[in-house]
Amino acid sequence: MANSWDQLGEIASVAQLTGIDALKLIGMIVNAANTARMHKKNCRQFAHHLKLIRNLLEQIKNSEMNQRSEILEPLQGLDDALRRSYILVKSCQEKSYLYLLAMGWNIVNQFEKAQNEIDLFLKIVPLINMADNARIRERLEAIERDQREYTLDEEDRKVQDVILKQESTREAATSVLKKTLSRSYPNMGFCEALKTEEEKLQLELQRSRARYDADQCEVIQRLIDVTQTAATVEPNLEKVLTKKEELTSSKKRDDLYDTDSSSIRADSRSTSYVSSGHELLSGRSLQHRGNWHADLLDCCSEPCLCKPSHSVFI
Repeated sequence: MANSWDQLGEIASVAQLTGIDALKLIGMIVNAANTARMHKKNCRQFAHHLKLIRNLLEQIKNSEMNQRSEILEPLQGLDDALRRSYILVKSCQEKSYLYLLAMGWNIVNQFEKAQNEIDLFLKIVPLINMADNARIRERLEAIERDQREYTLDEEDRKVQDVILKQESTREAATSVLKKTLSRSYPNMGFCEALKTEEEKLQLELQRSRARYDADQCEVIQRLIDVTQTAATVEPNLEKVLTKKEELTSSKKRDDLYDTDSSSIRADSRSTSYVSSGHELLSGRSLQHRGNWHADLLDCCSEPCLCKPSHSVFI
């Protein structure tokens, strides 16, 4: 496989950064790390380490050591390493999500290599390590203590397994891809994101062919096939999901209808029972009224009317 830096298109891009000093390059790397779409944790860790180095460089710049050729010449190599580091971090923002996913552990190794290379330039400058300046010594010790571990996130490893495994079903790969691309392209629909990914992958395929990197060409072609397959599976998958939603809605309506019907029958029985009770009470009331010939006022005017129709003897 070709050199890892070449895989990121570093050769052409580094030339465009010529003339930018170390402090500005570190600032550019920190900004790019904040907007990375892939390897976010690795980018943030790397940026944090470079901030410590920026503190050291600022301290050197403000001291009399800044004018010494023994300091300036070796630090020019640091500028080159920072330019390559910027390309690495920027790639995590701009390159194909699937490409970065497939290159996962290779990208992790590049972060480790970049940090070791940058730290090495500081160690090979004798005057920095022998400096009497307390602040410079403090900055150096902070850099030495900052040992970072770069890795591939567990979720990215799972997605990588599903996408790259030949035995994965088209539906499973499409489902996982839809979930992950929605995070990488929050302002795009799934089909548009697939198209963007395929265009970026085609560009990576051209670069790999130019380097005669057969292994990488095979991996990238596999990723292109995944995007094309997902584009054909997606409409059918949407139809299946829509049908499931319709069936679920229909079942809910049926359940609601059955519940309403049961409630109506229960209300009907309740109403019938209450009506019967009212009728029973009304009948008893009429019966009592039938047992008396007159009401209370009639009894007052004619006491003999207060006698029940059926005499009861005790």
